[in-house]
Amino acid sequence: MDIVCLGELLVDMFPAELGRRLAEVSAFRPKPGGAPANVAVAAARLGGRSAFIGKVGDEAFGHHLADVLRKEGVDVTGMRFDEEARTGMAFIAMPDENTAEFVFYRNPGADMRLRADELDRELLGKTRAFHFGSLSLGQEPSRSATLEAAKIARQGGALISFDVNYRPTLWRSPEEAYERVMATVPDVDLLKVNEVELALLTGREDLDVASKSLLEHGPDLCVVTLGPGGSFFQVSEGGEHVPAFKVQTVDAVGCGDAFIAGLLCQLVIDANWRDQLSVTRMREILRYANAVGALTALTQGVIPALPTASRVEQFLAQYNQ
Repeated sequence: MDIVCLGELLVDMFPAELGRRLAEVSAFRPKPGGAPANVAVAAARLGGRSAFIGKVGDEAFGHHLADVLRKEGVDVTGMRFDEEARTGMAFIAMPDENTAEFVFYRNPGADMRLRADELDRELLGKTRAFHFGSLSLGQEPSRSATLEAAKIARQGGALISFDVNYRPTLWRSPEEAYERVMATVPDVDLLKVNEVELALLTGREDLDVASKSLLEHGPDLCVVTLGPGGSFFQVSEGGEHVPAFKVQTVDAVGCGDAFIAGLLCQLVIDANWRDQLSVTRMREILRYANAVGALTALTQGVIPALPTASRVEQFLAQYNQ
């Protein structure tokens, strides 16, 4: 297996119109979502062998979401179905095409109830990369399950990838989120943050200085997504900003998930990821990941918008002409 993702698989309720706050939206349309699940599907579309580990409700929504992933070529043998909790939902509003507001309905959602004893240990022990986000770290038992899964994958030699994906309403305080995230950072190889998360974790806004400070905690690679501003990477050899591709953005939700999938696929498919941590190679990889994210912004809803490898290659060829 190339990439195993663990965490939330939700029903994303997308707004019927843009330019309105949550309380002003007239209607919502359900679409499959959840950041780690999005990464798993994006990786499969890009030609990777991906799997998803997580828990959904043993009801119509949960089984539908499992079917969606299965049809996309994602291995779902690690999924579990909860008879006592419902599949989580996230209501989304978009005041503008690059800004999203979220309200989560998961009190608790099935995704929060994944236990360590439910993990597919064989799957985790044989993957090249393991990816997760902070939503599963917020409460037990999913916190212990997530950390145990990372431990198993690490013992198997996998790259450990962590997307902070900070959602303020899911934490009791920013301080709690900071403590949980920073306790996890020393055990990961790839740390992905956005500008807000970078400032939250370091207290600094300078990309170079802040990302270097995060590398001091243990990761080999820190990547900062900058939305329409592109992305930035930091490795021991140095760091660099990689410009974005200019596209007509319809919906930026999930672009970060698409980005990290593109990054992971480039790092682990047919290559040793540690051998690629040079400034020259990382510049190429982030350009590819930026393209995956840019193409995802062209359509509303994450999974329907995720590009195939051939589409990304065509897109990059246009810019190379």
